[in-house]
Amino acid sequence: MNAGQIKRVRERTLGFLRKAHIAVTDEEAENIEVADFGLGDIRNLGLELVVYQNNNRYCAKELVLFPRQTCPEHRHPPVDGQNPGKQETFRCRWGEVYLYTEGEATKRPKAKPPARYRKSFTVWNEIILRPGEQYTIPPNTLHWFQGGPKGAVVSEFSSKSIDETDHFTDKNIERIPVYA
Repeated sequence: MNAGQIKRVRERTLGFLRKAHIAVTDEEAENIEVADFGLGDIRNLGLELVVYQNNNRYCAKELVLFPRQTCPEHRHPPVDGQNPGKQETFRCRWGEVYLYTEGEATKRPKAKPPARYRKSFTVWNEIILRPGEQYTIPPNTLHWFQGGPKGAVVSEFSSKSIDETDHFTDKNIERIPVYA
């Protein structure tokens, strides 16, 4: 993604945060992370993040998903003997989010992963989160999620986030891609 594309995505992200009545500082707005996972298909596969805090004890973020935008399947594995992997709680603030985890597959899931990536989605136990609802994902659990028809804003509360250790089902994904 180039600087112009990132700027447009950040502006759109701010619009979603306003819909959710979530105020961010100018510095936070300038530092919105636009995660396209190195695939260059932000419209379908991506995520926008505002990181408030990420330290050795906890992490707090806002996640923005545009309509039908999907965060790809991944897990947060153990890092070492002291860190069993990230545990995270998602709390929906606005819109609707379709979350999928390990467990019994839902027969008629609401999410529709982008066709060209479909093989990289293997867990189908559906949890639907609407404003005020939350769900906690244990460490090292495969999961993925998608914004509903209007998109979603989700607050994430978790143990320390170490993005570079995330394991994605799609081996083409780069959690922290390098842009020219």
